Amino acid sequence: MTVPADATLLERAQRLADEVLFPRALEADRGPGVPVDQLDALADAGLYGASVHTAPETVTTLIETLASGCMTTTFVWAQHLGATAAAHFSERPANRFAEDLAAGRLRGGVAFAHMLRPDPPLTTAVRIDDGWVFNGSAPWVTGWGHIDLFHAAARHEGDIVWGLLDATDSATLRCIELDLATVASTRTVVLEYDNHPVPDDRVTRVESHAAWLAVYRERLRNNGSFPLGVASRCCTLLERPAFDRRLAEVRDALDAASTEDMPSARADAALFAVQASTALVAATGGRAVTLNHHAQRLHREAMFLLVQGQTPQIREHMLDRLGPL
Repeated sequence: MTVPADATLLERAQRLADEVLFPRALEADRGPGVPVDQLDALADAGLYGASVHTAPETVTTLIETLASGCMTTTFVWAQHLGATAAAHFSERPANRFAEDLAAGRLRGGVAFAHMLRPDPPLTTAVRIDDGWVFNGSAPWVTGWGHIDLFHAAARHEGDIVWGLLDATDSATLRCIELDLATVASTRTVVLEYDNHPVPDDRVTRVESHAAWLAVYRERLRNNGSFPLGVASRCCTLLERPAFDRRLAEVRDALDAASTEDMPSARADAALFAVQASTALVAATGGRAVTLNHHAQRLHREAMFLLVQGQTPQIREHMLDRLGPL
């Protein structure tokens, strides 16, 4: 597979955001699922392998760029990046999926948000002769119906067991679709495991839960690109230079933030998306609350981004800034 240069990928992403995703964003927002041809367009552009073939700063820019076009499409695609990286960097047989995931011939999602919650764990793993058995639930699994595999996490004592599982309902795996006020077409579900078998050849790695948490805290930058993308589109539609300047400041702060400072920078990014989308609604007037106008869509997406990828530290920073004057 020929991998496009980072600059080429960024050019393709900008063109897709402006010419394909944004013109159809209202359709994608209100549909039963993300239009498959939009996901196909991202695969055709070589974007499904971004998490393994490009620099980390390219990935953050890609997320921002695509999210400025269509948050729902971008959110489904971004979950795929985690599954691709998991297969690519695994030293186990599960890495046989890596090439097809990077090319977009297989599409993936993730099921690990519950690993951030305090004990007791929501999903547990028990060792059996030829693999593991998962039990419990996994909330916030995005892309159901759009994906072939999902990278799932379950706790075994002090470790996390990770596996690439088939994204198919079965006697041991049941999905419950969430009724969301925004990004509903991402087909986000809660998964229920009932003695669900995970063969050894589907396991990507087993690692310390504490060690994973430490690494996760160092990778909070990526999710900050979603509010930047929403805010960027709002700024484009507002055509007010002060908002453009503030967007650049928020982006620079995210890029420069240390691990300790990142929760504060992430809070600023989420709140700026709310501010920019609120301004767009106010500037647009009555048309902004009709379902065929982008202002209401962007405002609802900004609401979603107040809770997406949130940690207790990010939440506290947001609440401090939103407190009474």
